[in-house]
Amino acid sequence: MLDSSIPAILRERASLQPNDPAFTFIDYDVSWDGVEETLTWSQLQQRVVSLAAAIREHADIGDRAVILAPQSMSYILGFLASFEANVIAVPLSTPTTGAHDERVSAVLRDARPTVVLTTANTAADVAPYATAQEGEAAPAVLVIDELDLTVRRRSTARRETPPETAYLQYTSGSTRTPAGVMVSQRNLFANFEQQVASLLTEYGKVAPPGTTTVSWLPFYHDMGLILGICAPILGGWHSVLMSPIAFLQRPARWLQQLGLRTKALTAAPNFALDLAAARSSDDDLAGIDLGDILAIICGAERVQPVSVKRFTQRLARFNFQGKAIRPSFGLAEATLFVATREAGEPPSVVVFDTEKITAGVAKRSTTGTSLISYGMPESPLVRIVDHDTSQEAPAGTIGEIWVHGDNVCEGYWNKPEETESTFRGVLATADDDIPTERWLRTGDLGFFSDGELFIVGRIKDLLIVRGRNHYPDDIEATVGAVSGGRVAAISVEEDAVEQLVAIIEMKERATPEETQEKLSSVRRDVIAAISQAHGISAADLVMVSRGSIPITTSGKIRRQACVEQYQRGGFVRMDA
Repeated sequence: MLDSSIPAILRERASLQPNDPAFTFIDYDVSWDGVEETLTWSQLQQRVVSLAAAIREHADIGDRAVILAPQSMSYILGFLASFEANVIAVPLSTPTTGAHDERVSAVLRDARPTVVLTTANTAADVAPYATAQEGEAAPAVLVIDELDLTVRRRSTARRETPPETAYLQYTSGSTRTPAGVMVSQRNLFANFEQQVASLLTEYGKVAPPGTTTVSWLPFYHDMGLILGICAPILGGWHSVLMSPIAFLQRPARWLQQLGLRTKALTAAPNFALDLAAARSSDDDLAGIDLGDILAIICGAERVQPVSVKRFTQRLARFNFQGKAIRPSFGLAEATLFVATREAGEPPSVVVFDTEKITAGVAKRSTTGTSLISYGMPESPLVRIVDHDTSQEAPAGTIGEIWVHGDNVCEGYWNKPEETESTFRGVLATADDDIPTERWLRTGDLGFFSDGELFIVGRIKDLLIVRGRNHYPDDIEATVGAVSGGRVAAISVEEDAVEQLVAIIEMKERATPEETQEKLSSVRRDVIAAISQAHGISAADLVMVSRGSIPITTSGKIRRQACVEQYQRGGFVRMDA
Protein backbone atom coordinates (compact mmCIF):
# COMPACT_ATOMS: atom_id res chain seq x y z
CA MET A 1 0.00 0.00 0.00
CA LEU A 2 2.98 2.33 0.61
CA ASP A 3 3.40 3.02 -3.13
CA SER A 4 -0.25 3.93 -3.68
CA SER A 5 -1.95 7.31 -3.28
CA ILE A 6 -5.12 8.86 -1.92
CA PRO A 7 -6.51 9.55 -5.45
CA ALA A 8 -5.87 5.94 -6.47
CA ILE A 9 -7.60 4.57 -3.38
CA LEU A 10 -10.51 6.97 -3.87
CA ARG A 11 -10.96 5.77 -7.45
CA GLU A 12 -10.99 2.20 -6.16
CA ARG A 13 -13.61 2.98 -3.51
CA ALA A 14 -15.82 4.68 -6.11
CA SER A 15 -15.55 1.62 -8.33
CA LEU A 16 -16.01 -1.13 -5.74
CA GLN A 17 -18.47 0.50 -3.32
CA PRO A 18 -20.03 3.37 -5.33
CA ASN A 19 -23.27 3.68 -3.34
CA ASP A 20 -21.87 3.28 0.16
CA PRO A 21 -21.78 6.48 2.24
CA ALA A 22 -18.30 8.02 2.32
CA PHE A 23 -18.66 11.29 4.23
CA THR A 24 -21.52 12.73 6.25
CA PHE A 25 -21.26 16.30 7.48
CA ILE A 26 -23.76 17.38 10.13
CA ASP A 27 -24.43 21.12 9.98
CA TYR A 28 -25.58 22.45 13.35
CA ASP A 29 -25.50 26.07 12.17
CA VAL A 30 -28.70 25.71 10.15
CA SER A 31 -30.49 23.65 12.81
CA TRP A 32 -29.85 23.02 16.51
CA ASP A 33 -30.52 19.31 15.88
CA GLY A 34 -28.25 19.26 12.82
CA VAL A 35 -28.82 18.75 9.10
CA GLU A 36 -26.92 15.89 7.47
CA GLU A 37 -25.26 16.06 4.05
CA THR A 38 -23.90 12.76 2.75
CA LEU A 39 -21.80 11.90 -0.29
CA THR A 40 -21.37 8.34 -1.52
CA TRP A 41 -17.99 7.20 -2.78
CA SER A 42 -19.02 7.69 -6.42
CA GLN A 43 -20.45 11.17 -5.74
CA LEU A 44 -17.32 12.12 -3.84
CA GLN A 45 -15.04 10.95 -6.65
CA GLN A 46 -17.04 12.83 -9.29
CA ARG A 47 -16.93 16.12 -7.38
CA VAL A 48 -13.24 15.75 -6.52
CA VAL A 49 -12.29 15.18 -10.17
CA SER A 50 -14.42 18.12 -11.30
CA LEU A 51 -12.92 20.49 -8.73
CA ALA A 52 -9.42 19.26 -9.58
CA ALA A 53 -10.00 20.29 -13.19
CA ALA A 54 -10.97 23.80 -12.02
CA ILE A 55 -7.82 24.00 -9.89
CA ARG A 56 -5.60 22.99 -12.79
CA GLU A 57 -6.92 25.90 -14.84
CA HIS A 58 -4.90 28.12 -12.47
CA ALA A 59 -2.12 25.85 -11.20
CA ASP A 60 0.62 23.55 -12.42
CA ILE A 61 1.90 20.32 -10.87
CA GLY A 62 3.54 21.07 -7.53
CA ASP A 63 1.94 24.49 -7.06
CA ARG A 64 0.27 25.16 -3.72
CA ALA A 65 -3.48 25.31 -3.12
CA VAL A 66 -4.47 26.87 0.20
CA ILE A 67 -7.81 25.83 1.70
CA LEU A 68 -9.33 28.71 3.67
CA ALA A 69 -12.82 27.46 4.38
CA PRO A 70 -15.03 26.61 7.35
CA GLN A 71 -15.46 23.00 8.43
CA SER A 72 -17.77 21.65 5.75
CA MET A 73 -18.11 19.22 2.88
CA SER A 74 -16.50 21.89 0.68
CA TYR A 75 -13.33 21.71 2.80
CA ILE A 76 -13.16 17.93 2.25
CA LEU A 77 -13.59 18.39 -1.49
CA GLY A 78 -10.93 21.12 -1.61
CA PHE A 79 -8.36 19.02 0.18
CA LEU A 80 -8.95 15.87 -1.87
CA ALA A 81 -9.17 17.77 -5.16
CA SER A 82 -5.72 19.23 -4.49
CA PHE A 83 -4.35 15.67 -4.41
CA GLU A 84 -6.24 14.83 -7.59
CA ALA A 85 -4.90 17.96 -9.30
CA ASN A 86 -1.32 17.06 -8.29
CA VAL A 87 -0.86 20.33 -6.44
CA ILE A 88 0.29 20.62 -2.83
CA ALA A 89 -2.61 21.15 -0.45
CA VAL A 90 -2.25 23.64 2.41
CA PRO A 91 -5.10 23.19 4.93
CA LEU A 92 -5.70 26.29 7.08
CA SER A 93 -8.36 27.79 9.30
CA THR A 94 -10.46 30.69 8.08
CA PRO A 95 -9.04 34.13 8.90
CA THR A 96 -10.05 35.76 12.17
CA THR A 97 -13.10 37.94 11.54
CA GLY A 98 -12.76 41.65 12.25
CA ALA A 99 -8.97 41.65 12.64
CA HIS A 100 -5.92 40.89 10.55
CA ASP A 101 -4.87 37.26 10.96
CA GLU A 102 -1.08 37.31 10.97
CA ARG A 103 -0.84 33.53 11.05
CA VAL A 104 -2.76 33.22 7.77
CA SER A 105 -0.62 35.95 6.21
CA ALA A 106 2.59 34.28 7.41
CA VAL A 107 1.58 30.93 5.93
CA LEU A 108 0.61 32.48 2.59
CA ARG A 109 3.94 34.29 2.43
CA ASP A 110 5.72 31.01 3.06
CA ALA A 111 3.64 28.70 0.86
CA ARG A 112 3.12 31.17 -2.05
CA PRO A 113 -0.06 29.53 -3.38
CA THR A 114 -1.39 29.96 -6.89
CA VAL A 115 -4.90 28.98 -5.80
CA VAL A 116 -6.98 29.74 -2.71
CA LEU A 117 -10.02 27.52 -2.13
CA THR A 118 -12.87 28.92 -0.08
CA THR A 119 -16.67 29.02 0.26
CA ALA A 120 -19.30 31.65 -0.48
CA ASN A 121 -19.85 32.62 3.16
CA THR A 122 -16.13 33.26 3.77
CA ALA A 123 -14.99 34.56 0.37
CA ALA A 124 -15.20 38.22 1.43
CA ASP A 125 -13.01 37.57 4.49
CA VAL A 126 -10.51 35.56 2.46
CA ALA A 127 -10.15 37.96 -0.48
CA PRO A 128 -7.82 40.48 1.28
CA TYR A 129 -5.27 37.71 1.86
CA ALA A 130 -5.12 36.63 -1.79
CA THR A 131 -2.55 39.24 -2.78
CA ALA A 132 0.47 39.25 -5.08
CA GLN A 133 3.90 38.68 -3.50
CA GLU A 134 7.20 40.07 -4.80
CA GLY A 135 6.11 40.43 -8.40
CA GLU A 136 4.18 37.15 -8.54
CA ALA A 137 0.56 37.12 -9.66
CA ALA A 138 -2.08 37.05 -6.94
CA PRO A 139 -3.53 33.57 -6.35
CA ALA A 140 -6.83 32.75 -7.99
CA VAL A 141 -9.73 32.43 -5.55
CA LEU A 142 -12.08 29.52 -6.24
CA VAL A 143 -15.38 29.47 -4.37
CA ILE A 144 -16.05 25.74 -4.11
CA ASP A 145 -19.77 25.80 -3.38
CA GLU A 146 -20.45 28.14 -6.32
CA LEU A 147 -18.94 25.72 -8.85
CA ASP A 148 -21.01 23.08 -10.65
CA LEU A 149 -19.18 19.96 -9.53
CA THR A 150 -21.82 17.54 -10.85
CA VAL A 151 -20.38 17.80 -14.38
CA ARG A 152 -18.57 14.56 -15.17
CA ARG A 153 -14.90 14.92 -16.07
CA ARG A 154 -12.14 12.39 -16.70
CA SER A 155 -9.34 12.13 -14.19
CA THR A 156 -5.90 13.07 -15.52
CA ALA A 157 -4.01 12.50 -12.27
CA ARG A 158 -2.92 8.94 -13.07
CA ARG A 159 -1.06 10.11 -16.22
CA GLU A 160 1.09 12.59 -14.28
CA THR A 161 3.89 12.31 -11.76
CA PRO A 162 2.60 13.85 -8.53
CA PRO A 163 4.77 16.10 -6.36
CA GLU A 164 6.76 14.37 -3.63
CA THR A 165 4.97 16.50 -1.03
CA ALA A 166 1.23 15.80 -0.82
CA TYR A 167 0.39 18.61 1.60
CA LEU A 168 1.91 21.09 4.02
CA GLN A 169 0.78 20.68 7.61
CA TYR A 170 1.55 24.00 9.26
CA THR A 171 2.38 23.71 12.93
CA SER A 172 0.12 25.47 15.37
CA GLY A 173 2.85 27.86 16.45
CA SER A 174 2.70 27.35 20.22
CA THR A 175 6.42 28.07 20.60
CA ARG A 176 7.47 29.55 17.26
CA THR A 177 6.40 30.91 13.89
CA PRO A 178 4.31 28.32 11.98
CA ALA A 179 6.38 26.00 9.79
CA GLY A 180 5.00 23.79 7.02
CA VAL A 181 5.70 20.10 7.56
CA MET A 182 6.10 18.39 4.17
CA VAL A 183 3.87 15.29 4.31
CA SER A 184 4.11 12.73 1.50
CA GLN A 185 1.68 10.05 0.38
CA ARG A 186 4.17 7.49 1.69
CA ASN A 187 4.13 9.15 5.12
CA LEU A 188 0.32 9.01 5.16
CA PHE A 189 0.11 5.34 4.24
CA ALA A 190 2.88 4.29 6.63
CA ASN A 191 1.34 6.17 9.54
CA PHE A 192 -2.12 4.76 8.79
CA GLU A 193 -0.78 1.21 8.98
CA GLN A 194 1.13 1.98 12.19
CA GLN A 195 -1.91 3.51 13.82
CA VAL A 196 -4.33 0.73 12.88
CA ALA A 197 -1.87 -1.94 14.01
CA SER A 198 -1.41 -0.24 17.38
CA LEU A 199 -5.01 0.76 18.05
CA LEU A 200 -6.83 -2.34 16.85
CA THR A 201 -4.79 -5.23 18.23
CA GLU A 202 -8.02 -6.74 19.62
CA TYR A 203 -9.27 -7.12 16.04
CA GLY A 204 -6.16 -8.65 14.52
CA LYS A 205 -4.68 -5.24 13.68
CA VAL A 206 -7.40 -4.52 11.11
CA ALA A 207 -10.57 -2.46 11.41
CA PRO A 208 -13.70 -4.58 11.97
CA PRO A 209 -16.62 -4.37 9.50
CA GLY A 210 -18.83 -1.35 10.13
CA THR A 211 -16.03 0.87 11.44
CA THR A 212 -17.12 4.52 11.44
CA THR A 213 -15.02 7.58 12.23
CA VAL A 214 -16.69 10.34 14.22
CA SER A 215 -14.91 13.68 14.51
CA TRP A 216 -15.39 17.35 15.35
CA LEU A 217 -11.67 18.12 15.25
CA PRO A 218 -10.65 20.91 12.85
CA PHE A 219 -9.46 19.80 9.43
CA TYR A 220 -6.52 22.22 9.56
CA HIS A 221 -5.08 20.29 12.53
CA ASP A 222 -3.19 17.04 11.86
CA MET A 223 -5.39 14.87 14.07
CA GLY A 224 -8.63 16.21 12.57
CA LEU A 225 -7.33 16.03 9.00
CA ILE A 226 -6.15 12.44 9.18
CA LEU A 227 -8.93 11.01 11.35
CA GLY A 228 -11.69 12.91 9.57
CA ILE A 229 -10.57 12.75 5.92
CA CYS A 230 -7.51 10.60 5.14
CA ALA A 231 -8.02 7.53 7.34
CA PRO A 232 -11.63 6.92 6.20
CA ILE A 233 -10.47 6.81 2.56
CA LEU A 234 -7.55 4.50 3.32
CA GLY A 235 -9.75 2.24 5.45
CA GLY A 236 -12.95 2.47 3.39
CA TRP A 237 -14.85 3.72 6.42
CA HIS A 238 -17.88 5.99 6.68
CA SER A 239 -16.79 9.31 8.23
CA VAL A 240 -19.30 11.35 10.28
CA LEU A 241 -18.20 14.91 10.88
CA MET A 242 -19.23 18.15 12.54
CA SER A 243 -17.52 21.45 13.27
CA PRO A 244 -15.47 22.27 16.38
CA ILE A 245 -17.98 25.01 17.19
CA ALA A 246 -20.80 22.49 17.14
CA PHE A 247 -18.94 20.43 19.73
CA LEU A 248 -18.07 23.42 21.93
CA GLN A 249 -21.67 24.66 21.85
CA ARG A 250 -22.97 21.29 22.95
CA PRO A 251 -20.37 18.57 23.71
CA ALA A 252 -23.14 15.96 23.96
CA ARG A 253 -23.44 16.06 20.16
CA TRP A 254 -20.14 14.21 19.94
CA LEU A 255 -21.23 11.60 22.48
CA GLN A 256 -24.60 11.18 20.77
CA GLN A 257 -22.94 10.39 17.45
CA LEU A 258 -20.59 7.93 19.14
CA GLY A 259 -23.65 6.14 20.47
CA LEU A 260 -25.51 6.20 17.16
CA ARG A 261 -22.70 4.92 14.92
CA THR A 262 -21.34 1.39 14.71
CA LYS A 263 -17.76 0.65 15.80
CA ALA A 264 -17.01 4.34 16.27
CA LEU A 265 -13.38 5.46 16.07
CA THR A 266 -12.80 9.01 17.30
CA ALA A 267 -10.18 11.33 18.80
CA ALA A 268 -10.05 14.27 21.18
CA PRO A 269 -7.58 16.37 23.17
CA ASN A 270 -7.57 16.03 26.94
CA PHE A 271 -9.66 19.19 27.47
CA ALA A 272 -12.50 17.65 25.46
CA LEU A 273 -12.85 14.82 27.97
CA ASP A 274 -13.35 17.37 30.76
CA LEU A 275 -15.76 19.43 28.68
CA ALA A 276 -17.89 16.49 27.57
CA ALA A 277 -18.09 15.06 31.09
CA ALA A 278 -19.00 18.38 32.70
CA ARG A 279 -21.45 19.74 30.14
CA SER A 280 -23.43 16.70 29.00
CA SER A 281 -26.62 16.17 30.98
CA ASP A 282 -28.43 12.89 31.53
CA ASP A 283 -31.20 14.20 29.28
CA ASP A 284 -28.64 14.81 26.52
CA LEU A 285 -27.47 11.22 26.78
CA ALA A 286 -30.81 9.51 27.41
CA GLY A 287 -31.10 6.22 25.55
CA ILE A 288 -27.60 6.12 24.08
CA ASP A 289 -25.27 3.13 24.36
CA LEU A 290 -21.55 3.86 24.25
CA GLY A 291 -20.47 0.24 24.51
CA ASP A 292 -19.64 -0.14 20.81
CA ILE A 293 -16.93 2.54 20.66
CA LEU A 294 -13.73 1.16 19.14
CA ALA A 295 -11.40 3.80 20.53
CA ILE A 296 -11.15 7.40 21.67
CA ILE A 297 -7.65 8.44 20.64
CA CYS A 298 -6.62 11.04 23.21
CA GLY A 299 -3.68 13.23 22.23
CA ALA A 300 -2.57 16.73 21.12
CA GLU A 301 -1.75 17.56 24.76
CA ARG A 302 -0.59 15.48 27.71
CA VAL A 303 -3.37 13.21 28.90
CA GLN A 304 -4.26 13.80 32.54
CA PRO A 305 -5.33 10.85 34.74
CA VAL A 306 -7.96 12.98 36.50
CA SER A 307 -9.61 13.83 33.17
CA VAL A 308 -9.76 10.19 32.13
CA LYS A 309 -11.25 9.25 35.49
CA ARG A 310 -13.94 11.95 35.36
CA PHE A 311 -14.95 11.02 31.81
CA THR A 312 -15.05 7.29 32.49
CA GLN A 313 -17.06 7.65 35.70
CA ARG A 314 -19.51 10.11 34.15
CA LEU A 315 -20.31 7.83 31.20
CA ALA A 316 -20.16 4.44 32.90
CA ARG A 317 -23.95 4.35 33.27
CA PHE A 318 -24.22 4.62 29.48
CA ASN A 319 -22.18 1.44 29.02
CA PHE A 320 -18.95 3.28 28.26
CA GLN A 321 -15.93 0.98 28.56
CA GLY A 322 -12.84 2.60 30.07
CA LYS A 323 -10.57 0.58 27.79
CA ALA A 324 -11.85 2.63 24.83
CA ILE A 325 -9.76 5.63 25.91
CA ARG A 326 -6.40 5.34 24.18
CA PRO A 327 -3.83 7.92 25.37
CA SER A 328 -1.65 8.52 22.32
CA PHE A 329 1.48 10.48 21.54
CA GLY A 330 2.14 12.05 18.17
CA LEU A 331 3.08 15.19 16.28
CA ALA A 332 2.76 16.70 12.81
CA GLU A 333 6.43 16.09 12.03
CA ALA A 334 5.73 12.34 12.31
CA THR A 335 2.59 12.77 10.13
CA LEU A 336 0.52 12.22 13.28
CA PHE A 337 0.77 9.02 15.31
CA VAL A 338 3.79 7.73 17.27
CA ALA A 339 2.66 5.61 20.22
CA THR A 340 -0.25 4.28 22.25
CA ARG A 341 -0.74 1.59 24.86
CA GLU A 342 -1.88 -1.87 23.79
CA ALA A 343 -5.62 -2.30 23.57
CA GLY A 344 -7.78 -4.30 25.93
CA GLU A 345 -7.39 -2.53 29.27
CA PRO A 346 -8.20 0.94 30.66
CA PRO A 347 -5.37 3.51 30.61
CA SER A 348 -2.56 2.67 33.00
CA VAL A 349 -1.70 5.36 35.58
CA VAL A 350 1.64 5.11 37.39
CA VAL A 351 2.81 7.27 40.30
CA PHE A 352 6.39 8.57 40.31
CA ASP A 353 8.41 10.28 43.04
CA THR A 354 8.04 14.02 42.39
CA GLU A 355 11.44 14.92 43.84
CA LYS A 356 13.13 12.41 41.55
CA ILE A 357 11.16 13.64 38.53
CA THR A 358 12.35 17.21 39.07
CA ALA A 359 15.92 15.84 39.18
CA GLY A 360 15.45 14.08 35.82
CA VAL A 361 14.97 10.56 37.16
CA ALA A 362 11.74 8.51 37.16
CA LYS A 363 11.23 6.28 40.21
CA ARG A 364 7.94 4.55 40.87
CA SER A 365 6.35 5.44 44.18
CA THR A 366 3.13 5.25 46.17
CA THR A 367 2.74 9.04 46.28
CA GLY A 368 3.86 11.80 43.94
CA THR A 369 3.27 12.62 40.27
CA SER A 370 0.69 10.52 38.43
CA LEU A 371 1.45 9.88 34.75
CA ILE A 372 -0.37 7.91 32.07
CA SER A 373 1.43 5.23 30.07
CA TYR A 374 1.72 5.55 26.30
CA GLY A 375 2.65 1.90 25.89
CA MET A 376 5.62 0.07 24.41
CA PRO A 377 6.21 1.57 20.94
CA GLU A 378 7.22 -0.83 18.17
CA SER A 379 6.60 1.05 14.94
CA PRO A 380 7.78 3.74 14.57
CA LEU A 381 10.96 3.37 16.62
CA VAL A 382 11.07 5.54 19.74
CA ARG A 383 14.13 6.30 21.86
CA ILE A 384 14.85 8.59 24.82
CA VAL A 385 17.98 10.64 24.13
CA ASP A 386 20.12 13.02 26.14
CA HIS A 387 19.44 16.38 24.51
CA ASP A 388 23.04 17.59 24.91
CA THR A 389 25.08 14.47 24.06
CA SER A 390 22.74 12.63 21.65
CA GLN A 391 23.43 9.47 23.66
CA GLU A 392 20.51 7.13 24.28
CA ALA A 393 19.38 7.64 27.87
CA PRO A 394 19.10 4.73 30.31
CA ALA A 395 15.64 3.53 31.34
CA GLY A 396 14.14 5.74 34.01
CA THR A 397 16.07 8.81 32.86
CA ILE A 398 14.18 11.78 31.44
CA GLY A 399 15.34 12.89 28.02
CA GLU A 400 14.12 14.01 24.62
CA ILE A 401 11.84 11.69 22.66
CA TRP A 402 13.33 10.78 19.26
CA VAL A 403 11.37 8.99 16.50
CA HIS A 404 12.42 7.05 13.39
CA GLY A 405 10.20 5.47 10.72
CA ASP A 406 8.53 5.86 7.33
CA ASN A 407 5.95 8.13 8.96
CA VAL A 408 8.61 10.76 9.76
CA CYS A 409 8.33 13.58 7.23
CA GLU A 410 11.11 14.99 5.07
CA GLY A 411 11.29 18.36 6.78
CA TYR A 412 9.90 21.90 6.84
CA TRP A 413 8.98 23.80 3.68
CA ASN A 414 11.61 26.42 2.82
CA LYS A 415 13.37 26.00 6.19
CA PRO A 416 16.62 24.05 5.68
CA GLU A 417 18.19 25.00 8.99
CA GLU A 418 15.15 24.04 11.06
CA THR A 419 14.82 20.86 8.99
CA GLU A 420 18.42 19.93 9.76
CA SER A 421 18.08 20.52 13.50
CA THR A 422 14.71 18.77 13.86
CA PHE A 423 14.66 15.95 11.28
CA ARG A 424 18.33 14.99 11.02
CA GLY A 425 19.13 13.80 14.53
CA VAL A 426 22.10 11.43 14.80
CA LEU A 427 22.34 8.95 17.66
CA ALA A 428 25.85 8.95 19.13
CA THR A 429 25.59 5.22 19.79
CA ALA A 430 23.02 2.61 18.87
CA ASP A 431 22.50 -1.15 18.64
CA ASP A 432 23.54 -2.80 15.40
CA ASP A 433 19.97 -3.18 14.18
CA ILE A 434 18.98 0.41 14.98
CA PRO A 435 19.67 3.24 12.48
CA THR A 436 21.81 6.09 13.76
CA GLU A 437 20.79 8.83 11.30
CA ARG A 438 17.67 10.80 10.34
CA TRP A 439 15.98 10.72 13.72
CA LEU A 440 13.20 13.19 14.47
CA ARG A 441 13.89 15.29 17.53
CA THR A 442 10.39 15.86 18.87
CA GLY A 443 11.18 18.52 21.48
CA ASP A 444 9.13 16.48 23.97
CA LEU A 445 10.53 15.13 27.21
CA GLY A 446 9.80 11.63 28.41
CA PHE A 447 11.22 8.39 29.73
CA PHE A 448 10.80 4.63 29.66
CA SER A 449 9.81 2.74 32.81
CA ASP A 450 9.38 -1.04 32.64
CA GLY A 451 9.44 -0.67 28.85
CA GLU A 452 6.51 1.77 28.77
CA LEU A 453 6.70 5.34 27.47
CA PHE A 454 5.76 8.26 29.71
CA ILE A 455 5.68 11.94 28.74
CA VAL A 456 6.41 14.88 31.02
CA GLY A 457 6.26 17.93 28.75
CA ARG A 458 7.95 20.13 26.17
CA ILE A 459 11.62 21.10 26.49
CA LYS A 460 10.82 24.73 25.72
CA ASP A 461 8.11 24.83 28.40
CA LEU A 462 10.31 23.54 31.22
CA LEU A 463 10.04 25.72 34.35
CA ILE A 464 13.15 26.26 36.46
CA VAL A 465 12.20 27.57 39.89
CA ARG A 466 14.83 27.84 42.64
CA GLY A 467 17.21 25.76 40.58
CA ARG A 468 14.81 22.83 40.19
CA ASN A 469 13.06 21.61 37.06
CA HIS A 470 9.27 21.61 37.10
CA TYR A 471 6.98 20.52 34.30
CA PRO A 472 4.06 22.91 33.68
CA ASP A 473 1.72 20.02 32.79
CA ASP A 474 2.21 18.62 36.30
CA ILE A 475 1.50 21.93 38.01
CA GLU A 476 -1.47 22.59 35.73
CA ALA A 477 -2.90 19.18 36.58
CA THR A 478 -2.52 19.91 40.31
CA VAL A 479 -4.21 23.29 40.04
CA GLY A 480 -6.86 22.10 37.58
CA ALA A 481 -7.93 19.35 39.98
CA VAL A 482 -8.83 22.13 42.43
CA SER A 483 -10.19 24.81 40.08
CA GLY A 484 -11.92 22.55 37.57
CA GLY A 485 -10.86 24.64 34.55
CA ARG A 486 -7.98 25.42 32.21
CA VAL A 487 -4.70 26.47 33.85
CA ALA A 488 -1.44 27.88 32.49
CA ALA A 489 1.68 27.47 34.63
CA ILE A 490 4.42 29.88 33.55
CA SER A 491 7.77 31.11 34.81
CA VAL A 492 8.48 34.85 34.98
CA GLU A 493 11.63 36.60 36.08
CA GLU A 494 11.48 39.04 38.97
CA ASP A 495 14.63 40.59 40.47
CA ALA A 496 16.71 38.11 38.44
CA VAL A 497 14.86 35.19 40.04
CA GLU A 498 12.49 32.83 38.21
CA GLN A 499 9.05 32.76 39.83
CA LEU A 500 6.05 30.50 39.28
CA VAL A 501 2.81 32.16 38.15
CA ALA A 502 -0.43 30.27 37.56
CA ILE A 503 -3.15 31.69 35.31
CA ILE A 504 -6.41 30.03 36.37
CA GLU A 505 -9.67 30.19 34.42
CA MET A 506 -12.73 30.34 36.66
CA LYS A 507 -16.49 30.31 36.13
CA GLU A 508 -18.39 33.31 37.44
CA ARG A 509 -21.04 32.57 40.04
CA ALA A 510 -24.59 33.89 40.28
CA THR A 511 -23.59 36.97 42.28
CA PRO A 512 -20.35 38.95 42.70
CA GLU A 513 -20.26 37.94 46.35
CA GLU A 514 -20.49 34.24 45.51
CA THR A 515 -17.79 34.66 42.85
CA GLN A 516 -15.37 36.28 45.27
CA GLU A 517 -16.09 33.67 47.91
CA LYS A 518 -15.31 30.92 45.38
CA LEU A 519 -12.11 32.66 44.26
CA SER A 520 -10.89 32.92 47.84
CA SER A 521 -11.64 29.25 48.46
CA VAL A 522 -9.86 28.13 45.28
CA ARG A 523 -6.87 30.39 45.98
CA ARG A 524 -6.44 28.89 49.44
CA ASP A 525 -6.73 25.31 48.18
CA VAL A 526 -4.41 25.91 45.18
CA ILE A 527 -1.66 27.37 47.37
CA ALA A 528 -1.84 24.30 49.61
CA ALA A 529 -1.95 21.86 46.67
CA ILE A 530 1.10 23.37 44.90
CA SER A 531 3.08 23.39 48.12
CA GLN A 532 2.19 19.82 49.00
CA ALA A 533 2.59 18.30 45.52
CA HIS A 534 5.59 20.27 44.23
CA GLY A 535 7.31 21.79 47.23
CA ILE A 536 7.18 25.34 45.87
CA SER A 537 4.94 28.38 46.16
CA ALA A 538 3.48 30.50 43.39
CA ALA A 539 4.50 34.14 43.25
CA ASP A 540 1.09 34.98 41.81
CA LEU A 541 -2.23 33.28 41.13
CA VAL A 542 -4.15 35.11 38.40
CA MET A 543 -7.87 34.32 38.36
CA VAL A 544 -9.43 35.04 34.96
CA SER A 545 -12.71 34.27 33.24
CA ARG A 546 -13.07 31.26 30.96
CA GLY A 547 -11.54 31.65 27.52
CA SER A 548 -8.89 34.14 28.69
CA ILE A 549 -5.84 31.88 28.34
CA PRO A 550 -4.30 32.07 24.84
CA ILE A 551 -4.34 28.73 23.02
CA THR A 552 -3.18 27.45 19.65
CA THR A 553 -5.52 26.40 16.84
CA SER A 554 -5.29 22.84 18.20
CA GLY A 555 -6.20 23.84 21.76
CA LYS A 556 -2.74 23.79 23.34
CA ILE A 557 -1.82 26.50 25.84
CA ARG A 558 0.45 29.18 24.38
CA ARG A 559 2.63 29.57 27.44
CA GLN A 560 5.02 32.12 25.97
CA ALA A 561 2.06 34.27 24.97
CA CYS A 562 0.81 33.93 28.55
CA VAL A 563 4.18 35.18 29.83
CA GLU A 564 4.08 38.21 27.54
CA GLN A 565 0.46 38.98 28.39
CA TYR A 566 1.14 38.67 32.12
CA GLN A 567 4.21 40.90 31.98
CA ARG A 568 2.30 43.70 30.28
CA GLY A 569 -0.67 43.35 32.64
CA GLY A 570 -2.94 42.10 29.87
CA PHE A 571 -5.01 39.64 31.87
CA VAL A 572 -8.32 40.92 33.24
CA ARG A 573 -8.26 39.61 36.77
CA MET A 574 -11.45 38.46 38.44
CA ASP A 575 -9.72 38.81 41.80
CA ALA A 576 -8.50 42.39 41.28
